[in-house]
Amino acid sequence: MNELIIEPGRVELNYWRDLWTYRELFYFLAWRDILVRYKQTAIGVAWAVIQPFLTTIVFTIVFNRIAKMTPPPGVPYFLVVLTAQLPWQFFSTSLSASSISLISNANLISKVYFPRLIVPASSVITCFVDFLITAGLVALSMLWFKFMPDWRLVALPLFVALAFGAAFGMGLWLCALNVKYRDFRYIIPFIVQFGFFLSPVGWISERVPTIVPWHGFDIPARLLYSLNPMVGVIDGFRWALLRGQTELWWPSFLSSVLVTSLLCFSGVWYFRKMERTFADVI
Repeated sequence: MNELIIEPGRVELNYWRDLWTYRELFYFLAWRDILVRYKQTAIGVAWAVIQPFLTTIVFTIVFNRIAKMTPPPGVPYFLVVLTAQLPWQFFSTSLSASSISLISNANLISKVYFPRLIVPASSVITCFVDFLITAGLVALSMLWFKFMPDWRLVALPLFVALAFGAAFGMGLWLCALNVKYRDFRYIIPFIVQFGFFLSPVGWISERVPTIVPWHGFDIPARLLYSLNPMVGVIDGFRWALLRGQTELWWPSFLSSVLVTSLLCFSGVWYFRKMERTFADVI
């Protein structure tokens, strides 16, 4: 039986050890969210397949058939879009869920002590279940098109971790801000939608020019575009799943790593700074 000792400064000094002590709460919150998400739904977890599948069909028609964008040689455009949908769907659902996680658990937070970091983290873990379901759709689609990945598939967990870090870091910022400023609940859907159009989901980021001349200056357009951490993640997923037929631009990947690391460290710092006020404000 674990004992909770209350003494000056103990919570701050042992915060990270308390995360391990309360590890079972991760499983409880994640399992509860999974049950609530699909409770009383007619088709259950199939929603995790239907949404990316239909979006992929629409994007394939718009970008490939109408806009006449061509995929890399030998790669169906459907797979080009679907392999981008896989990380983006995980990122967007994780960001939305984690941003409201503290508000959704207001009663728990105001009554019981535990490291609040568990709440947004469990929300991201819950969305990883949808990611695995969508990954099954990607695998079935590859079997259908008879297009199987090669050795680059072993690098996929690295890009999964990068997507997890981007969603978690930004989610920490938004969930902490959402507690103090409730207006953020209206801003968050806009951020997700805006990020969707800024990310290379329906097209390939190679189309972004490396340098753009502007009033006598050379603007590193692609490098600036890569400040969106999902650009490197999506490029990495495509590179790993499509046998390297799409380019993995290393400056873009390194930019995603740096931005994601900054989001995670700054997100944890701001979350910890605001955490002591959550119970009073929420």
